[in-house]
Amino acid sequence: VAKACNNMALAIAMIGTAEAMTMGQKLGLSPQTLFDVISTSSGGSWALTNHCPVPGPVCGSAANNDYKPGFSADLMLKDLGLAQQAGRAAGTATPLGAQAHQLFRMFVAAGHGGKDYSAIIKMLDAKS
Repeated sequence: VAKACNNMALAIAMIGTAEAMTMGQKLGLSPQTLFDVISTSSGGSWALTNHCPVPGPVCGSAANNDYKPGFSADLMLKDLGLAQQAGRAAGTATPLGAQAHQLFRMFVAAGHGGKDYSAIIKMLDAKS
């Protein structure tokens, strides 16, 4: 249960981070500037500081290695499915978890399950 809850929170944080990084870049900010501001401000998260979804700011990020997985989108999708099952069993609403599950389902269905979960930014950026 703890793993499902943790990974649901991680997926939600990564999707928010990816959206913010995409929007900031499209509005003219560099990935490094965005990282510097967000990582030291209220929008900062473990997902950003450890798995920044854009190449450059975080040395060990999968984004710097063509999104070779540390934690694959396939595994994230599995855990999000487990989290949704657990939420239903507990009678708990998880609307952001459900949206994250849907986005990862689309990402994996498009053939990206073997990529790192942070590569979800590629799908979000393409939809911009």
